[in-house]
Amino acid sequence: MLRCVRKLATPSIGRCASTLVLVEHNGAAVNPATLHTITAANKLGGPVHALVVGDSGCQEVAAAASQIPGVEKVLVSESSALKGQISEAVSAVILDVQAKNNYSHILANGTVFGKNILPRIGAKLDVAPISDIIGVQSEDTFVRTIYAGNAIQTIQSIDPVKIVTVRSTAFEAAPSEGGSAATETVEVDVSNDKSEFIEAKISKSDRPELASANIVISGGRGLKNGENFEMLYTLADKMGAAVGASRAAVDAGYVPSDLQVGQTGKMIAPDLYIAVGISGAIQHLAGMKDSKTIVAINKDGEAPIFQVSDYGLVDDLFKAVPEMIEGIEQQ
Repeated sequence: MLRCVRKLATPSIGRCASTLVLVEHNGAAVNPATLHTITAANKLGGPVHALVVGDSGCQEVAAAASQIPGVEKVLVSESSALKGQISEAVSAVILDVQAKNNYSHILANGTVFGKNILPRIGAKLDVAPISDIIGVQSEDTFVRTIYAGNAIQTIQSIDPVKIVTVRSTAFEAAPSEGGSAATETVEVDVSNDKSEFIEAKISKSDRPELASANIVISGGRGLKNGENFEMLYTLADKMGAAVGASRAAVDAGYVPSDLQVGQTGKMIAPDLYIAVGISGAIQHLAGMKDSKTIVAINKDGEAPIFQVSDYGLVDDLFKAVPEMIEGIEQQ
């Protein structure tokens, strides 16, 4: 176990814990990862406030956030300057809210969204952000993984404000209904001349979102090319699953990078994870080893993936996957 302590020029002034959670959303609904972050926030003690920012749809998102048990108040900032929720603009709102409320903790999802914004907040407040926590021991002590999940690090922070991103797979999701938080509009003059949001090109799919799917089927270099991923898409559609991929498959150009599972991709923990043609590199295991049940299909019986799998099939994937599809169709 490693303990890292950062000594500040200005010591922390004792005060009751209070937490601000940055709500990730798409303008219509709260990202499910936020429910996990709120669970982590409630482990810190004290009131939990949720902050919703954006250029449109914020009132609808705020109404949903107010229903989450454990949230005491929802703060809403809606402005055309917040279009695309770029970090420079969102940070201005967070810093204004922090100046007015003096929160002891600021939390966000350990997603691209959260990791894009909180480091900027840390720099502005001159505190060290703590990334991707998997546990909360106390108000100032957190647990996270290092070395691609091969070691556990315990960090005690003496910073006056704790800036933290949360790995959603490590915490249970808070209920989405049952709460009755008050909603308050926050007026902030957001001026941003450093960046401008142009457009977002988002791939659309009828399959579940990879980060929150209950079943995920991932393919690796063993599929040999992108066309062979069609087998996995067919199997996924029949099982109501999302499709993922190893970094090797992404680097080879078989599939786009938004399907990558692993240390440099998405961290997921579905109820069922099926690894097809994936050898089990350390960086891939770091992104899926918390899955409830892991099934591996690989013709190499010595592949590292079998060391973490609950069920393993040593077979040619080009034979096994079509048989699985045929078996489901016959049911």
